Amino acid sequence: MKTQDNINRRAFLKVSALASGAFMIGVSYRSTAYGNHHEGEKTWEPNLYVRIDPDESITIVSKNPEGGQGIKTAMPMIVAECLEVDWNNVTVEQANLDDRYGRQVAGGSRGTPDGWDDLRIAGTGAMVMLRNAAAEKWGVSPNECSAANGAIHHKKSKRTLTYGKLTALATKQPVPDAKSLKLKSRPEEFKILGKRIPGVDNKKIFTGTLGYGCDTRLDGMVYAVFEKCPSFGGRVKSANTEQLKGFPGVVDAFVIDGTDDLKGLMPGVTIVAETWWEAQSARKQLQVDWETIQSDSTASYQRQAEALSKEPGKTLGSVGNVDKAFDKAHKVLEAQYYYPFVSHANMEPQNCTAFLHPSGKMELWAPTQNPKSGRGLISKTLGISEDRIHVNMTRLGGGFGRRLTSDFMVEAAWIASKLDRPVQLQWTREDDMKHDFYRPAAWHNLKAAIDKDGKMTAWENHFVTFGNNGRTTSGANLSPKHYPSGLTPNFRLRQSMIPLKVPTGPWRSPGHSAYCFAFQSFMDEIALAGGRDPLEFRLDLLKQRYGETDFNTERAAGTLKLATKNANWGRKMGPNQGQGLAFHFDHGAYVAFVAEVTAQPSGQFKVDQVYAAADAGPVLNRSGADNQVEGGFIDALSTSFLEISFTNGATDQSNFSNYNLLRMNQAPSISVDYVQSDYSPTGLGEPPIAPATPAVTNALFAASGKRVRSMPLGKEGLYI
Repeated sequence: MKTQDNINRRAFLKVSALASGAFMIGVSYRSTAYGNHHEGEKTWEPNLYVRIDPDESITIVSKNPEGGQGIKTAMPMIVAECLEVDWNNVTVEQANLDDRYGRQVAGGSRGTPDGWDDLRIAGTGAMVMLRNAAAEKWGVSPNECSAANGAIHHKKSKRTLTYGKLTALATKQPVPDAKSLKLKSRPEEFKILGKRIPGVDNKKIFTGTLGYGCDTRLDGMVYAVFEKCPSFGGRVKSANTEQLKGFPGVVDAFVIDGTDDLKGLMPGVTIVAETWWEAQSARKQLQVDWETIQSDSTASYQRQAEALSKEPGKTLGSVGNVDKAFDKAHKVLEAQYYYPFVSHANMEPQNCTAFLHPSGKMELWAPTQNPKSGRGLISKTLGISEDRIHVNMTRLGGGFGRRLTSDFMVEAAWIASKLDRPVQLQWTREDDMKHDFYRPAAWHNLKAAIDKDGKMTAWENHFVTFGNNGRTTSGANLSPKHYPSGLTPNFRLRQSMIPLKVPTGPWRSPGHSAYCFAFQSFMDEIALAGGRDPLEFRLDLLKQRYGETDFNTERAAGTLKLATKNANWGRKMGPNQGQGLAFHFDHGAYVAFVAEVTAQPSGQFKVDQVYAAADAGPVLNRSGADNQVEGGFIDALSTSFLEISFTNGATDQSNFSNYNLLRMNQAPSISVDYVQSDYSPTGLGEPPIAPATPAVTNALFAASGKRVRSMPLGKEGLYI
């Protein structure tokens, strides 16, 4: 078991003081490999991580975008824990894009693991320098001093100095080597971490006073809408922009030629007005003659998938002799699983406010998950150097991967470059759904060999997915090292690709959120075909080794054992009731679910209770962790009823009227427990998504005998 973190040897503390006497501390690097940090800079503006003022106020900066994943609370909690201060005395500030922070991205569940060392170093380093300052002032050894509740204490003399009184002297102390710091890492050491700490923005959210991207207001600001071709990649042949310029409130209307980059500035028509309502009203009279370049359709995809499923495909990975194992098998089981394209459907549609200052500086206010990428796209598209582009990061009204792509930012910047006033681009719900970067659909043609003892001796997956020029499209990749590779003596992954002209992108837990449904459902089929209990079958499989695995099987088994123990797995259920389980590993964390379902002959069902177990290392904020696990399950359950389809190259769905999200009264009761392992903490924004759907569909089979192999559930005659 891992018990101690390996501290980044390139990290080192940077300290300074403001004219006000504030003590500032942050972390930089000796290598540019970590986000444009430079050793030996002549100036270093000390605005990273921690500021302690003489008036005792303590400010901690949260560097990453916040969109509901809780990082704006969890990251400062790490600093406060190591700084030894009362959380109630901490003020949290949201950083803007600043290269000195390194990676500023809300994606890949990387916020916690990326910040774990830096934040502990910053908090501990500041505490040590304050302790040393107090020791110098008292003329005692620093080892005789201790820190607690924002003050340094000398037990022998019963003296105390608050941090505010030590700021000036602290800045003059030698800066400790990061490698010399004793960093907290385990729950038994924590005073703040591990507790239920409400989100720092919760009160503002509850009272409706928290500002999101669309709440940005600037003097003289105008509002823009942007019409793009319904068929992806289409261009404008002509539009009645001159007519629209005469409409009430309209400031300008013009065609944007755009680029060929489906994730960049697409061709279209923008209308700018004094109010968004006036811009949108004029848009309703917009007439565009479009030149379309493609006609992809869901019906065509299905026909191609059916044909490709009968072909051998390309072998991506193979272990043992799969064909021989099938020939010798006691039983051979085959099934095809399918899941459709889905949309991100975040609550706040895409928006961005931009202003090209007279000086030539481009300033943006954006709810972005990846501000640096957005800045780079704007620089490339508009020809403005990156050092002339400033991105203010606003709160995100949801992201789930959608806001990793910066098309809405470059659109706003382009429009602003044609005006002499700030402009806010606001998409409609229809814009958002019809111009998303969807999670791709796929077909898994699965085949397993079972011996007379019910053990799986071979696994084959012919994966029919989407791609162009020999490469899978974004979100469609499946590694040949993925589970159950390494756990069965014979394994083969084959792949066939359907050409795609529809844009796709990362969707919460990319890939994992989809193919786990197929794998964990088929695992249940294999267990039952072999006459074995689904839990016992999985635990036995996790004990086997036939090569390297891409995850820690003991940690995976631990979550299964905890969830099933809490659910009293295998107990007798009532009429039309059943239990189902599933587990998964992705983005560094392990999650298992047991779902309990009541199913009616009509197809209506209810998820009565869910038992969740997660291993993401030490839990930093129990409130935030529960929120992610519970929210992930609900998101997955909602998505299991959803589908994005295409006709003539355009999206069929347009709003929640035909993309109907789960309602509050349909959400199940969820109980969450954790394995507090000795590993470094990881994120929980994505791992709970993947195993949720198969836990439900496996429970549906136990309750009704109906095996679900295709999404959305509505097309299988199922509803809540």
